[in-house]
Amino acid sequence: MIVWSVANQKGGVGKTTTTITLAGLLSKQGKRVLLVDTDPHASLTTYLGYDADGVASSLFDLFQLKEITAQSIHPLILETDVEGIDIIPAHMSLATLDRVMGNRSGMGLILKRALATLRDHYDHVLIDCPPILGVMMVNALAASDRILIPVQTEFLAMKGLERMIRTLAIMQKSRNREFKVTIVPTMYDKRTKASLQTLTQLKRDYPDKVWTSAVPIDTKFRDASLKRLPASHFAESSRGVFAYKQLLVHLERLAIDE
Repeated sequence: MIVWSVANQKGGVGKTTTTITLAGLLSKQGKRVLLVDTDPHASLTTYLGYDADGVASSLFDLFQLKEITAQSIHPLILETDVEGIDIIPAHMSLATLDRVMGNRSGMGLILKRALATLRDHYDHVLIDCPPILGVMMVNALAASDRILIPVQTEFLAMKGLERMIRTLAIMQKSRNREFKVTIVPTMYDKRTKASLQTLTQLKRDYPDKVWTSAVPIDTKFRDASLKRLPASHFAESSRGVFAYKQLLVHLERLAIDE
């Protein structure tokens, strides 16, 4: 089972779009995919047609379990209307975890322990992270084989990337492990100087981490969200989906090399 976290400490860079589109492409390959929504805003949960305020159980309940087993986690997993994709939904109560339970021993490894019990049930896990460093992001990063950092191709997004890279460096030291990182340029518009300059700077500053292509601006992503479908299922021939197909090939090659 391969676990990817999609993370950035800046909002609006395409984290949820990246998560759901890659999940859709993997499901089309016949892979069993589990999505984990760790953001209290629950954008991924809402995208897939669930009312985050009305779900009977959510990721928050995982942190209340006395024993973490496949049987205890199963009630937290919801099926989606997309074949091959399940989700552990988010709830606004996740925002209270840092205050209520943040200092408890072992809190940063709960998600990793939970996913380990599901290893025989799924081929891929994709974790959509909140834009702030806290218990949920720490859990996601600790559970991951690779971290995908979507970066909008504009100047301000570069500042957010710098913060994210610093955060990862701090966590690497504290946990004595190296995170495998792929920077994913998003919302690219070749007609603008800002996009061209940002992509060039990404390649120059992070040559060993950045995916050398980019996900273009594509209104089909917005249209797909209205239909509660991954863009891969709504507009497979769109240029945005084509870019994510290329990204998935790149990630699969990296996994083989590892």
